[in-house]
Amino acid sequence: MSDANQTKEKKSAGGKKKGGSSNFNTVIAAAGETKVTPSKTPRLLESYRKTVVPALMKELGVSNPMDVPRVLKVTINCAVKDAVGNPKVLDGALDELMAITGQKPVLTRAKKAIAAFKVRKGNAVGVMVTLRRARAWEFLDRMMNVALPRVRDFKGVNSKSFDGRGNYSLGIREQIIFPEINYDKIDKIRGMTVTVTTTAKDNEQARALLTALGMPFRK
Repeated sequence: MSDANQTKEKKSAGGKKKGGSSNFNTVIAAAGETKVTPSKTPRLLESYRKTVVPALMKELGVSNPMDVPRVLKVTINCAVKDAVGNPKVLDGALDELMAITGQKPVLTRAKKAIAAFKVRKGNAVGVMVTLRRARAWEFLDRMMNVALPRVRDFKGVNSKSFDGRGNYSLGIREQIIFPEINYDKIDKIRGMTVTVTTTAKDNEQARALLTALGMPFRK
């Protein structure tokens, strides 16, 4: 066999991996990575474009669809107070938040030392993930329509938790309301804070946007 044929066979043998085709969809992005998004347009985003935008244009009295407020990002922050004495507990919080959001979280660290709580500057005290684009819309859809209704004696979320600049925050006491969490495998009940950042100019616009998207505000 000639050298050219041998080289050709080696290339063809090394070009394929065992186990079938190498074409697959990435499920979990790297820390802070948001470019890898689901192939289909999220259901909530389609509803926003087709239904919410025309309705808000009439309600807010704007003629340009670009003036209608929209969701920029969703930030989920989980503080783990036990991490000060035992940093290994952060592993469970990381895995749970990654399962809920489909994106790898990052560690949050103390910006200053607090002697009363034995916290040193730079200590890891929690985990956080920021969702944008399709991942943000998918998370909002699952949280509003699947997770929140599973809260015991749920009567709606607080309609006053806006910051005056169009952003809304709500607290979730138990991570087990998300169907992605296996109750038998968790080591501890943990809460989290979800912040929805929008382009709304004030609280009224942000409230109108989230109400139209289906946020179950308490009446």
